[in-house]
Amino acid sequence: MRVGLFALGIGTGARPGAILKTAAEAERRGISTLWVGEHVVLFDRQDSKYPYAASGEFPLPGGADWLDPFITLTFAAAVTRTIRLATGICLVPEHNPMVLAKEVASLDRLSGGRFALGVGIGWSAEEFAALGIPFERRAQRTREYIEVMRRLWSDDTATFHGEFVNFDAAKSFPKPVRGGKLPIIFGGESGPALKRTADIGDGWFGFNVGPDDAAPLVDKLRAMLKANGRDPRDVEIVACPYTKKITADDLKKYDAAGVDELVILSSPPEDESQVSGWIERIAREWVEPAAKIR
Repeated sequence: MRVGLFALGIGTGARPGAILKTAAEAERRGISTLWVGEHVVLFDRQDSKYPYAASGEFPLPGGADWLDPFITLTFAAAVTRTIRLATGICLVPEHNPMVLAKEVASLDRLSGGRFALGVGIGWSAEEFAALGIPFERRAQRTREYIEVMRRLWSDDTATFHGEFVNFDAAKSFPKPVRGGKLPIIFGGESGPALKRTADIGDGWFGFNVGPDDAAPLVDKLRAMLKANGRDPRDVEIVACPYTKKITADDLKKYDAAGVDELVILSSPPEDESQVSGWIERIAREWVEPAAKIR
């Protein structure tokens, strides 16, 4: 089992020195993936309910530092060579898909083909409103945008006519290293979210998924994949406990459930000189035990 790290781009993980040191040390100690999340704007108060808190309250204040994930990952890519880079997640319906396709392809090329696009449809109606994008039909918008981007990444000359996007004979270069097969990993734990993965995803990222939650969700996803005639072994399974408290003993439960990568959420220390020690602890507590399972 692999271990990823969700640590960069927010709060103490938004500082240049912390990003560079964390990325380099994480790669050195065998962490599989650096995951970076996305919000364009935050609010001190909003009516939308955050899905990962019982109170519905988002855990960060509106004034929290939150970097753009693509710039953050490009910065990290410059000091690494092998560690995977991924959005966890990118709010795809908040983007212009032509621009997003270019950003993804650029990051993937500059990193030598190490990027995976983690995708979500968003939960904050206030954020969509601030960006001037309809909150309704965001799931349908996301599916179409994914199709558009894969077309741009695959075809030398791309044409598309859909509900939200229309263009003829467009060229977008460079392509990602794997072209249209750049991995797209869908987030979300609901039935519709799992169905998106089963229909068009290369992977699934379950957030706030405890060791006992993983198996039922993975089983449901596998059933959907089989119903679609897809081999479940071709779809990556990623899980992050987030608020769920776990121990190293729980790694076996995640493995038995079929989880390929467990993502540890942890913020870099305030003192950047302590980043190396922080990564060492994560490696001892999670990376080394996980490596022994498979």
